[in-house]
Amino acid sequence: MKTKVLLIDDEPSIITLLEYNLEMAGFQIITATDGIEGLKLAISEAPDIIILDVMLPQLDGMEVCRQLRQDKIMTPIIMISAKDEEINKILGLEFGADDYIVKPFSTREVVSRVKAVLRRAKPPLEAANENDMEDKQIIIGEITIYPSNFEVYFQDNLLELTLKEFELLFYLAQNKGRVVSREQLLSAVWKNDYSCGTRIVDVHISHIREKLGEKNKSAYIKTYRAIGYKLDDPLIK
Repeated sequence: MKTKVLLIDDEPSIITLLEYNLEMAGFQIITATDGIEGLKLAISEAPDIIILDVMLPQLDGMEVCRQLRQDKIMTPIIMISAKDEEINKILGLEFGADDYIVKPFSTREVVSRVKAVLRRAKPPLEAANENDMEDKQIIIGEITIYPSNFEVYFQDNLLELTLKEFELLFYLAQNKGRVVSREQLLSAVWKNDYSCGTRIVDVHISHIREKLGEKNKSAYIKTYRAIGYKLDDPLIK
């Protein structure tokens, strides 16, 4: 079966352009031209990934993203906007988006981003075997990370993490007990996209802490001012 992409945009020219190029790349495309329709399709069609414009009629893209994450729908989301402002990128990622593209963009860039996000979200079986990940787990206090399933459990409850939140927590876990700078985290998790600055690292750390619960906000992930963060057993200072 083809990978299903939900494209939500109100500009016919963009829909036509992206639909054609994504289909040529082997994807199945579903489209919506407003936020309400897009939200319904995101639920009913269960796409593998969503390309979501920020400026939409009926319901804007930020709100669509927020509602999906609130309803525990963790489908990867790439947001698109004509606004090349840091605050808009941070807001989009705060609501749980996995990536952000600014107009004008090349279709090649969009196809490449879609493939990259999907690759991180669902790594090929052979890659998992190659890395000998299988059912290996990382345990830190009451946190258990299953890398091959992209799952994190806390106190035996599955945490609803976005892809970026998972990657960030996993990277910290791989460096357990060591202080990792914001720049290192930005490079490791966001690859070569430095457009949001290190502020986006702080935003995602805040989200992870909230999902660990009020009592554990700073118990596991410790902040080192002007440097970065360290993940460690809560009993270790």
